[in-house]
Amino acid sequence: ADVTMAPPLLLLLLAVLPAVDSLWTSCAPLRAPHRSSVRSRRLVVQASMFQEMEAQLSDALGDVVQISSGPTPGAAGGGGAAVGSLVDSVSGRKFFYKATGLHGFDMLRAEFLGVKEMAETGTITVPNPIVLGTSANNAFAVFDYLEMGHPKTNEVSATMGRELAAMHRATSENGLYGWRVNNTCGATLQPNTWTEEWPDFWDSQRLGHMLRLCKRDGAVFSNEQELRTKVRAMLEDHVRTNAVQPSLVHGDLWTGNAGATKDGRPCIFDPATYYGDREVDYAMTT
Repeated sequence: ADVTMAPPLLLLLLAVLPAVDSLWTSCAPLRAPHRSSVRSRRLVVQASMFQEMEAQLSDALGDVVQISSGPTPGAAGGGGAAVGSLVDSVSGRKFFYKATGLHGFDMLRAEFLGVKEMAETGTITVPNPIVLGTSANNAFAVFDYLEMGHPKTNEVSATMGRELAAMHRATSENGLYGWRVNNTCGATLQPNTWTEEWPDFWDSQRLGHMLRLCKRDGAVFSNEQELRTKVRAMLEDHVRTNAVQPSLVHGDLWTGNAGATKDGRPCIFDPATYYGDREVDYAMTT
């Protein structure tokens, strides 16, 4: 395949694959659990949570919201959250929710803030965040429901590329890489401490962080320093030769976190937002 036009970060990954070959076997304990295991741990939300959602939606929207015929549950979402839809019987407006136990509030808060930050750029469609709250036993976040269903045509893909490029023009106010809160990529903690240089951020808070998680689970790497030195050198060269700046990125833009609404608008969701090199988004979609 011709990779001459691939994003530099994708080329970086291709270049270092020989050095990380042992990582995939060493990190076997971090692989996703079997689907049946996920089902057995699926969150059971409390009825009181939906009453609290109803009250907070009414406050946030300045009008009475009455959830009709109970929530419609969906599959377990990323990070172990329960997901589903709600319909307001008064207006007919439809909402999408994510819910966890109270322990998951910080995870939901980070996602809520990330979607909000992307929405405020006014560049690409996201599920508008409406309410973040808790009930006696649950934490929850409620968003506008996006009616999906348009095929991912070349036209939709081209529009998404232009809109992502526009979103990436939003840069951090302090000129640093990172974000105001730590968040998660799936269920994995993602640290976002503000950092001055992109190679430092990637080394300590992305690659180095993942290696530390692997080692915590028993992995041993004979070539860790070689890998990190090689990646850092490539990133330093990338920064010297490209206009790298701390851009607002989705952060987890695989194919399952992007789509198109029924009326053909490209949309993105389930982010792991931070300010980084914009090409992390393009590298993940390639």
